[in-house]
Amino acid sequence: MRKKNPSKKKRAASVKAKQRANLSFRMNILFFSIFLLFSLLILRLGYMQIVKGEEYVRELAQTDEVTVNSSVPRGRIYDRQGRVLVDNEPKNAITYTKLQSTTTKEMLETANKLAKLIKMDTKPITDRDKRDFWITLNKEKAYAKVSEKEQKDINNDSELEQKEKQAELDKLVRDRITNDELRELTKKDLQVLAIYRLMAAGYYLSPQIIKSDNVTNKEFAIVSENLSELPGVNTTTDWARVKKSALSILGSTTTPREGIPKNLVDYYLARDYSRNDRVGKSYIEQQYEEILQGQKAVVKNATNGKGQVVDTVTTSEGSPGKELILTIDSELQESLDKIVEEQLLFAKSQAGSSLLDRAFLVMMNPNTGEILSMVGKKLDTDDNGKMTINDYAIGSFTSAYEAGSVIKPATLLTGYSLNAITPNEVLIDEPIKILGTEPKKSIFNPGGRISMDGLTALERSSNVYMFKTAMKIAGVNYVPNAGLRVTLEDFTKIRNSYAQFGLGVKTGIDLPGEFEGFKGNETISGKLLDLVIGQYDTFTPLQLAQYVSTIANGGKRIQPHLAKEIREPSVDGKTLGPIVTELGPTILNTIDNTKSEIDYVKSGMHRVYFGNQGTGASYFRDAKFNAAGKTGTAEAVYYGPKKSAYGTQTLSITHVGFAPYDNPEIAYAVVVPWVTTGTNYTAINNIIARQAVDKYFEIQKKNTKKAKQKVGEKIKKPITKEQIDEEDAQKMGTQ
Repeated sequence: MRKKNPSKKKRAASVKAKQRANLSFRMNILFFSIFLLFSLLILRLGYMQIVKGEEYVRELAQTDEVTVNSSVPRGRIYDRQGRVLVDNEPKNAITYTKLQSTTTKEMLETANKLAKLIKMDTKPITDRDKRDFWITLNKEKAYAKVSEKEQKDINNDSELEQKEKQAELDKLVRDRITNDELRELTKKDLQVLAIYRLMAAGYYLSPQIIKSDNVTNKEFAIVSENLSELPGVNTTTDWARVKKSALSILGSTTTPREGIPKNLVDYYLARDYSRNDRVGKSYIEQQYEEILQGQKAVVKNATNGKGQVVDTVTTSEGSPGKELILTIDSELQESLDKIVEEQLLFAKSQAGSSLLDRAFLVMMNPNTGEILSMVGKKLDTDDNGKMTINDYAIGSFTSAYEAGSVIKPATLLTGYSLNAITPNEVLIDEPIKILGTEPKKSIFNPGGRISMDGLTALERSSNVYMFKTAMKIAGVNYVPNAGLRVTLEDFTKIRNSYAQFGLGVKTGIDLPGEFEGFKGNETISGKLLDLVIGQYDTFTPLQLAQYVSTIANGGKRIQPHLAKEIREPSVDGKTLGPIVTELGPTILNTIDNTKSEIDYVKSGMHRVYFGNQGTGASYFRDAKFNAAGKTGTAEAVYYGPKKSAYGTQTLSITHVGFAPYDNPEIAYAVVVPWVTTGTNYTAINNIIARQAVDKYFEIQKKNTKKAKQKVGEKIKKPITKEQIDEEDAQKMGTQ
């Protein structure tokens, strides 16, 4: 009997032990790896929840919360009496909202369905739109127009980004589409394109108006009934801006298609606007955009993993814009419009008026800076060659002209403030003969010598008195037929003084685009003399109104403004809402003159109207009101819109004044540039001024009578026969 070999058992046991040990080691490594992975996962989760948790929550909120254009109405604009100047008109609108997940195919399907329900205007469709749409409808055929070699060359161009490569390829395709192929687009296709181009132009999660003009009740109803089959489409109310005044300073707004102006995109986007928002693009609408623009609704969109909106919750309701009350009196504005228009047309009918095309009148309260009326009229020619007259009120602060003698009061006050002359100082009016120039003289004194003080100098409008004032400011002695040694500093001193009145500087009006005027760049002595009689630098009509207001109120330069009050939106559309802000006067500076010096000049301006030799006396002497002013005529070289007439010698006429004399309520400035190319003209500047002041007091008298009624008392109107019959019928019905 053979014995078992013990060494074999030991060897087998040893192999099994090694296998078990190896397996145990591997399992330990596996468990340890799993432990490490779970540890890392826990650490990562802890980091994300504890360290980054709040940041991710904020990011999530920013992603989900979207400000949506809910088309709330802009604030109304009223005149100072509560008359509506700009209103809103509700109208039906059809919109489309594109999602991040929306495909071109889906938009085309929706556009095709919608085109069967509404009629679109195809005029805005461009040739580029047609070509791009043809490519969309015929993609394979379109890109087959570009050879593989051309595509390869574009793709191998290392200097181009991927987007640029695609744009280059699309351009090649677009250029090779023939006119015959474009004619393949049917009327139905163009209707679809008119819708599709607007859909594609919209921004994600922001409603894009597809149609808001002339949406019929039938279209509105049928689209509303089929919304379930039109993903992204909605029916809503849009608001159209309606002007009830032709006043150009009211400005205008963009359309939803225009959206934010390209040059202001960053500005508005930083203020939570959408790219297709309508905003004010000029003047009052632009200046007070943040007040007039309503507060859009804020909605929170819940999206699924595919980026599709599954729920929308409104977190903040929208509200209409605040309402703006202007300082303008629309009744006065309309009356003064007619006065200026009539006189401009009359002057245009006279000989020598070939270059005359505009006239201005600005009236303001000299104590508060409130603009009561801003009139500008401009003659144009329509397509048929017929003359038209348009509102050009914006020219009151965007265009400047030589002002002539109306700035002589500022010249005297400048002489007083610089201690060059004193009130009552007597100077000789005589022709001034400077070496190398034609004699400079006053119109009323071609060759004599007349002694006069400042009052007479203003009354008779002495040029020479102002010339000699300028010489004293410059510190030079006048010697006939000799030169005058003046410097740039002398021009600067006078201009700095004028600026205290608002001449040659921005007035601060609450409108964009204000022009300062032009300052002559020559510094020869003759130009200094021209400067002090208003025949060198140019000033805007608004600057002249601010300037005369400064004299009228005793020396304070008041900032002119058009906004009077900001109010909450009206509840019923009839009564004004509560006041949010009331805009009062802003004093910009005080001139460097004493009260007695200002009163002395005001007295001289009074003599212009009522003195025996006053240049405006024939127009104001019989006035029922007491006032003061200054007339002006400027020799001007024409540089207006007719380039063929550049360099022509013309005359411009002006007028400034204030009333009543003792306690001014109004200050006014009239400017009529290039009234004639000859020497004879009708002084419509003075006619406009007189008629304007008469009209102001006429309206004030009427308003005062109305104000005497008891508060809350209704104005009783005569009962008509129809009303009596109606009341009798009602009584019969109750018996």
